[in-house]
Amino acid sequence: MFGFGATELLIIGGIILLIFGAKRLPDIGKGLGGAIKEFRNVRKEISLNDKEEGTEEKGEEKKSLENKLVEKVIEDIPAVKKGLAAKKKVDKIKKIMK
Repeated sequence: MFGFGATELLIIGGIILLIFGAKRLPDIGKGLGGAIKEFRNVRKEISLNDKEEGTEEKGEEKKSLENKLVEKVIEDIPAVKKGLAAKKKVDKIKKIMK
């Protein structure tokens, strides 16, 4: 798995536990699982549409797929939603400071 050994994975897991806390880990796992499931569903949907229509416009479909995945991740993972809200506030403050 990406060349990581058991020790490295344990260290990464410990850091994640310290950052997010034990209470948020199930929510994060649930959100990531939902995002992966949604990704698979969207990928199947797009591949079926390609076979039916025979279109070669993959650039637009990739953007559509990415947008759907981003929306799903934002909905399912509360930490991401809070981070984006904080980023928006910082951007507003930067605009005011200029």
